Amino acid sequence: MSRGTENVSGQGAEAGADASRLRKEFGRTKVREMREFRGEHTVVVKLGALQEVLSHCRLALRYDFLLDISSVDNMGEDPRFEIVYELATVDDRKHLRIKAPVAEGEEVVSVVDLWKTANWHEREVYDMMGLRFTGHPNLKRILMWEGYPYHPLRKEFPLAGKPSEMPDVAFSGIAPLEGGPFVTSPGSDRVSGEPRAKGES
Repeated sequence: MSRGTENVSGQGAEAGADASRLRKEFGRTKVREMREFRGEHTVVVKLGALQEVLSHCRLALRYDFLLDISSVDNMGEDPRFEIVYELATVDDRKHLRIKAPVAEGEEVVSVVDLWKTANWHEREVYDMMGLRFTGHPNLKRILMWEGYPYHPLRKEFPLAGKPSEMPDVAFSGIAPLEGGPFVTSPGSDRVSGEPRAKGES
């Protein structure tokens, strides 16, 4: 077994033990499901218990590193959304995923008080998916501009996007540098479209 494989195996064992601790601490009413796939452990919790479960992970189980907060749109299902937290320790000793279902119109309690980095992650989820976070200190858009009426990662948003009502902020015309020496151009394959393939860099 390689050193890297041992590390992943060790992470999985410790995270699995923590998942079991969460089930014991909060019971099946709050911790709905525990999943394991290739050494990665996911704990699915009730939305109303999310704050206390995450607080327990931070303070009691010592997950001092919030890697990411993301969201999933399961359009057509009820509840429609999932909120996903990727937790780890700074020393990379263990990694645990916490998920909670979120219905349309439901709000998620902010965890900025537990991990400062949640500030930007929650703003991105709000901007892209439209999920709101109760108690966030400054919940405003982070990628799209204020007043933009859509949430681009929702399933109903078209892949090609929608026409902008703010041409000074976003546009769909020719990019200012199109055709320039350091800009990728259309080609029969990816290599021929690269500037270095044209002898321009």
